[in-house]
Amino acid sequence: MPSLCLSLILVGLLVGWPATWLARAIGRRMNAMDAGGVAGQVKAPARRVPNTGGIGIFLAVALPLLLGLGMVQGMDASATAQWRTDFSFLPADLHDYVAGIQQQTPAALALLGGLLVLHVIGLIDDRTPLGPLVKMVPMLVIAAAVVAFTDTRLLTLLDGHAGGRWASIAVTVVWIVVITNAFNFLDNMDGLSGGVAAIAGAFFLITALVAGQWFVAAMLALLVGALLGFLRYNFPWGRAGASVFMGDGGSLVVGFLLAFLSVRITYLPVMPQAAMMTPGTPIVVAPPPHFHLLLTPLLILAIPLYDFCSVCLIRISQGRSPLVGDLQHFSHRLVKHGLSRRSAVLVIYGCTAVTGIGAIALPRLEGWQAALVEVQTLLVLLVIALYEWSRSDAEPTGAA
Repeated sequence: MPSLCLSLILVGLLVGWPATWLARAIGRRMNAMDAGGVAGQVKAPARRVPNTGGIGIFLAVALPLLLGLGMVQGMDASATAQWRTDFSFLPADLHDYVAGIQQQTPAALALLGGLLVLHVIGLIDDRTPLGPLVKMVPMLVIAAAVVAFTDTRLLTLLDGHAGGRWASIAVTVVWIVVITNAFNFLDNMDGLSGGVAAIAGAFFLITALVAGQWFVAAMLALLVGALLGFLRYNFPWGRAGASVFMGDGGSLVVGFLLAFLSVRITYLPVMPQAAMMTPGTPIVVAPPPHFHLLLTPLLILAIPLYDFCSVCLIRISQGRSPLVGDLQHFSHRLVKHGLSRRSAVLVIYGCTAVTGIGAIALPRLEGWQAALVEVQTLLVLLVIALYEWSRSDAEPTGAA
C-alpha cells in the first residue's frame, strides 16, 4: 500500500504539469496577469506573468481524487465479491480498502467542496482584489463547516471537559485559518510557497505512511505531485523567473489542504504484525500518552508559521493591519540582508527541511528525546531571528 500511495506523486505530477501549462496559456490568452493589491498594500512591481497557476494545482488534486472515489462507488465490498477474482482496473493493493474508501467518500467530497469554494474566491481575488475581511469571513465559515461535517478536530482530549467539543472545534478552525493564511503570505517570491508546501507535504506524507493512514497519504501524495508540476513553471530556473504564479486561487487551496490533512494524521506508528492480521484496519501502537506528538505539525510548519507571526508583529508594531500585504516577509528580509531572491528561496527550503526532518521522528521518540528535537527546532528559529534582527539597520520597506 505505501508504494501505491507514493505512486500518486507521479499521478499528481503528470496531471499538474500539463494542467499548469494550460492554466498559464489561458491566463495569457485572457490577460489574467499579476496586478496591484488592495488599498494600502505594498507589492513588488507588477510583472507580465499570469496568476492562474492555482487552477493547475487544484485540478491535479481534485480530478485524480474524484476518479479514484468514483471507481469504488457501488462496488460490493464483501470478501466474496466477484470482482476480486475477475479482471479489474482497481489495483490489488486497494481490494481490502474498498469499504474504507466508500466510508471516507462523504468527508472527501466535503473537503473538495470547501476547496472549490476557496479556489473560486481566490480566483476572484486574483482578478479583483478583495479586502482581507471579505476573504476571512468565508474562510472561517468553510473551515468550520468542513471541520464539523468531517469531525476533524484537534485536542479531542478536551471533550470530557466543559465546552470541550466546541473548544476543540474552535482550536481546529483557528489552526486551519492560520495555516491557510501562512501559505497565502508565503506566496511572495517565485517558487517560495509552492516549494515550501511541497517539502512540508512530503514530511506529512511520511508521517501518514508511518501511521498507516493510506487515504490521507494518498491526498498528500497528489498534492506533492501537483506542486512539483506547478514548480516546473514557477521556480526561478533562469533570469526570467517564474512564468506563472499560483495566485490566491492556489495558495488558499494549498494552505487549507495541508492544514486539514495535518489534523487528520494520528501521528502514531502502525504495528506491522497487527496490521497484517487485520487488513484494511491499521492498528496503532498504544504507548503511554505522549503529548509531544501534538507538536509534529508545528515542527513541520515551523518556517511558514515563523514568517506569518514575524510579519504580523512587524506590521502591528508599525500601526498597520497584519492582513494587508507588504515587502517585509522573511524572504524579503533575507534579500535585504544581501541574498539573491533565488538564494533566499533556497535558504527557506533548507530551513523547512531542517525542522521537518526532526518532526517525522517524533512518533517513535520517548518524551525526553522528543524534547531535544523540539529544543533543536526552537534554537533554529531563535538563530534565524537573532541573525535577522542583528542585521536590521534600516527602515523596513514594507508583500503578500
